[in-house]
Amino acid sequence: MKTARTWAVALTGVDGHLVEIEADVSNQTPGFKIVGLPDKALGEAAQRVHNAVTNAELELTRRRLTVNLSPASLPKHGSGFDLGIAISAVATGGVLDAASIARTVHIGELGLDGRVRPVPGVLPAVFAAARAGFERVIVPHANAAEAGLVPGMQVRAATTLAEVAMWHGADIAVSDVEPVAAAAATRPEAESLDLADVVGQEEAVEALIVAAAGGHHLLMSGPPGAGKTMLARRLPGILPPLTEDAALEVAAIRSLSGAAVDVLDDLPPLEAPHHSASVAALVGGGSRAARPGAIVRAHRGILFLDEAAEFSRVALDALRQPLESGSIEIDRAGFRARFPARFQLALATNPCPCGNYGVRGAECICPPIAIRRYSARLSGPLRDRIDIDLQVARVAASRATSPERSGITTADARDRVQKARARAVARWADTPWTLNAEVAGSHLRQGSLRLPLEVRAPLDRALERGLLTLRGYDRVLRLAWTMADLAGVERPGSDELGRALFLKKGLIS
Repeated sequence: MKTARTWAVALTGVDGHLVEIEADVSNQTPGFKIVGLPDKALGEAAQRVHNAVTNAELELTRRRLTVNLSPASLPKHGSGFDLGIAISAVATGGVLDAASIARTVHIGELGLDGRVRPVPGVLPAVFAAARAGFERVIVPHANAAEAGLVPGMQVRAATTLAEVAMWHGADIAVSDVEPVAAAAATRPEAESLDLADVVGQEEAVEALIVAAAGGHHLLMSGPPGAGKTMLARRLPGILPPLTEDAALEVAAIRSLSGAAVDVLDDLPPLEAPHHSASVAALVGGGSRAARPGAIVRAHRGILFLDEAAEFSRVALDALRQPLESGSIEIDRAGFRARFPARFQLALATNPCPCGNYGVRGAECICPPIAIRRYSARLSGPLRDRIDIDLQVARVAASRATSPERSGITTADARDRVQKARARAVARWADTPWTLNAEVAGSHLRQGSLRLPLEVRAPLDRALERGLLTLRGYDRVLRLAWTMADLAGVERPGSDELGRALFLKKGLIS
């Protein structure tokens, strides 16, 4: 056999593209050449493959061997092509079943000793293979559980290159070797964070429930020690468990980030980057290969920015586009990568650098210009995209030392949130939306869902007086519908709209 073909997967963001690996032998000067727009790591595969094949007691041709990765215009990166390149190269000698390798996708890095090493991004790669109509994939032993999460795919876990060759018909003895292990899968610890531990913040707890029920973005402002971080850390606990499809999306992103994935976790993710995080750390990036940032890892969960005013303004404003679209595109000279980023944003900030501005009984030492600059870190356009702007005050000493606990537990709050979301899902059943926060504003301002004039009059006045933008107007409407879902009423009334106006802008109708 002069030419052999098999398949691998190139990842661009979360999108996988099938790559045909062609190996051809010619009578030119002996050598091993890989073409088809490989990056540096992939260009070095020739030496890894050569040593791995030799140590697996297989043979490579002594003539000119050219491996083409098609389509050539698609950028390819990483070492996950090693296994496919080695199999196609060995197959040119006629020792492997050509039909078998042609209907199999190979994913894995090769060590010099011939063992198959784990690679990141196996889950989205196997998904791409399944969508392309392939039924069999060979992956590293350490990635087998991850690949097995894709339904309907026959997954074979490879320990060595010799084992893979034997599966494709090679007459070779396979020795017993220890498979290369992956890093242990890390899962969020089930912290015992209960809303019942929150003392004296009934309004804030209720706002948290509203945010969870509708998927609304939340800004908490108040002095240090008021409980902002305590409240935000309890937000994931009152969210409903992820659906199977959402859990698969989250697992695919974790896989791309290099984390080991062996089971589907239905716990919504929580990302809390430090305020020194750069724009690339938040939204993702990379010069050769795009890596997901914090907003992507928070997909279907919570992105919590503590001390939000300490983040650079450029980094914060980079959140504006994904907050609207639910996705992020990273453009580089050689590629464009798209990542999902439908997250719920929770911000916590102090009123000034020292934290005491406006606090009764405390002295603020910040000059007025410092207070204005600190507040301006959260730009107007970003604040306009926040649904709930909550002022959190310190708890009085009498409440803090009281043995009484809050009457609302995390379990109670989660039950209310699930019932409210069920009502929203039923209402939006014939639309592309499932959460109130996702609904287009025009859909709420027009047609059968338009509120009566006497109900929306305070909202119209706020818009006419310039207290709200049209985007803010729509966000108040979405909040009002969430209030109605929590109250169990068919549509918002004056009470629900008034509470929504207060949560958005502190306005009382």
